[in-house]
Amino acid sequence: MASYFPPGANFSHASTRTPSPANSPLSPPTQRSNALSNRLTSVLSASYADSDIRDALETLSLRGVHNTVETRRQLRLDVQKEVVDCNAEVVNDFGKVAEQLKRIGTVITSLNQTCDEMRKHIVLAKQDTSPVLDEATSLMNQKQEAETKQQLLNAFMQHFIISDEDLLALTSAEVPIDDHFFDVLARVKQVHHDCEVLLGGENQRLGLEIMERSSRNLNSAYQKLYVWIQKEFRSLNLEDPRISSSIRQALRVLAERPSLFHSCLDFFAEARDYILSEAFHYALSDAVSGAGGDRSVKPIEFSAHDPMRYVGDMLAWVHSTAVSEREALEALFVADGEELAKGIQAGLSSEPWSRIDEDEETVAFDGRKALSDLVNRDLTGVSRSLRQRVELVIQGHDDPITCFKVVNLLSFYRTTFSRLVGQHSNLAELMQTLEKFTFSHFEALMHEQTTTLSNDHPALTPSRDLSAPQFLLDALEGLTSLMKAHEVSFAEDTETPGGNQFTPVLRVALDPFVKLAESSAEDLQDETARTIYKTNILLTTRTNISAYPFASATHLQPLSTSISTIRIDLLEIQHRYLLSSSGLQVLLEALEPYSPSTSTTQTSNHKRQPSTNLASITTLPAFQPSSLIAASQQLDDFLPSALMDATENLKRVQSAAFVKSVTEEAVEAFCRDFEFVEGMIIGADEARGISLVNEHVDWSGSEYEGEGEEGQEKYSLRALFPRTTGEIRVLLS
Repeated sequence: MASYFPPGANFSHASTRTPSPANSPLSPPTQRSNALSNRLTSVLSASYADSDIRDALETLSLRGVHNTVETRRQLRLDVQKEVVDCNAEVVNDFGKVAEQLKRIGTVITSLNQTCDEMRKHIVLAKQDTSPVLDEATSLMNQKQEAETKQQLLNAFMQHFIISDEDLLALTSAEVPIDDHFFDVLARVKQVHHDCEVLLGGENQRLGLEIMERSSRNLNSAYQKLYVWIQKEFRSLNLEDPRISSSIRQALRVLAERPSLFHSCLDFFAEARDYILSEAFHYALSDAVSGAGGDRSVKPIEFSAHDPMRYVGDMLAWVHSTAVSEREALEALFVADGEELAKGIQAGLSSEPWSRIDEDEETVAFDGRKALSDLVNRDLTGVSRSLRQRVELVIQGHDDPITCFKVVNLLSFYRTTFSRLVGQHSNLAELMQTLEKFTFSHFEALMHEQTTTLSNDHPALTPSRDLSAPQFLLDALEGLTSLMKAHEVSFAEDTETPGGNQFTPVLRVALDPFVKLAESSAEDLQDETARTIYKTNILLTTRTNISAYPFASATHLQPLSTSISTIRIDLLEIQHRYLLSSSGLQVLLEALEPYSPSTSTTQTSNHKRQPSTNLASITTLPAFQPSSLIAASQQLDDFLPSALMDATENLKRVQSAAFVKSVTEEAVEAFCRDFEFVEGMIIGADEARGISLVNEHVDWSGSEYEGEGEEGQEKYSLRALFPRTTGEIRVLLS
């Protein structure tokens, strides 16, 4: 809109200011003077900082008005005229606006009519298209539901439905087993497991159908895997360092069917049993007959004449084969033991009918035990052939030492096989059976020898020097060979309730011969010779076994006890010899009534009898002067060579140290007896009141013979028998 006033014009005060009373013609001169002063006062008091005044002054400045009288007179008129002009322009402009508003109203009315018509058309169109839209919405929802179902169906088909190509790879015998087979098998097992989710729904038909189909596919797959493994086992070469990974994986999978798994192992064991049996037969007899064989290797049966080497070669072959078999199968059962255990555990859970005993607790699969069992089963035929050949060669051999060496060899391999394949394995039990069989044959041979000896009387006759019989020396020589063989063997000398392992050998190889030798001593009539003969037997036996701890541990103590017993007999014999040779026996027998105990058990301090009894000793025939003098003379003759004569009495005992100890103990007993006789003689003289003043008188005259009591009172027994115990001990020391 155009401006109706000059730029910067401000008529706020000019148009609204009221006439001052001072200008009124009706006012008196006084009032006019007051009005002028008020005007001046008002003008002077006005603030030029007021925005209205400032604007008015600025407008006047812009209009170029000069402050003159004419200008001041025309100013109001000009301003009023401009106001009127401006108002006229405003009215004209508003008239134009009104006309435009009328046109706008007409347009709006037309638009309202158009809108009403369009609204009517829309209502009619909506009424016509509403069923179509509802149907389209329904179709869209149905489409969305169909797409969702299609996605679910695709996911279901992809997860639960196996393609024909995969089923062909899983069940067809013509398609080889590879990684694709195991992948499909794992997927089918997962489908079979996931069918449990379908069985939990309202409609179980689909889950049952899929589970039934997957079960059939799994059974077909396991049967295919079972047949394939059997086929691979037929051509499997265990000489290779490791079994192929495909067979290992197949066995791990087949373990989920314990019945098929164990049947497969049975088939493998039968196949390996046949192969190893043929190999053993080849090693025994056909080593050089084959066209491609190593001509430098001789068959084991070439050494059948030597039982030790023959049995040793067979056992070495069996051990080498068992080690090779175990190493070849170790990667399967030890490295994959945990996977096999999990598979068998899962199979037992899914096939509870596969257990032998319904009440049997599920035992965790032990890979090492299964490996040992399979190695044992692989060597079943070899073990059977080995047993027959060992028993045959042992039965045809009659050397007990060789048989015992074979026993030690079997014992060594029993320990070896126990560590290799288990203590309760077939090989360990076979070694134990053969060991018992060979030892029984050894016992039979030894019993046959003792039976033959018991019927050979010349061989049982003691020799003149009373040394150990020759048959016992031969038996001890053979026993020494047995002990040496046992000493160098690798058998563990474990303690048993009946002793160590060598104790049964001593019972059959030593005890019968010793008893036979001791029984042959009964042919000797002389007690001294019989005792010496038994002593030599026992001493010789003890000397032979004392060098071997395992033999002396059980038999040294009984032998020592027997030697101690027979030593007492020798001591009694030597004691009697000393008494009889010295003449002291007669005096002891005469003094028997005065002794509280036997002379052999007297101590050095004998209890003296009452003097009334001791005085009667002179009445004894042995204590008559002539008899006592003769006894004293015999004692004097005996003493110079007493020790030599006593040693000579036992010279046929084949142990100088033993003879020396027996003789020294017998001399000690003789001294105690002499001390007793001396004490009795002194006591008799004291009881008769006779001193020893005349003990050096010669009583050898015959004037005292036949005198009565008066004559008897005159001689001293001590003087007739002057030797003292100290002298005896010095002379016999």
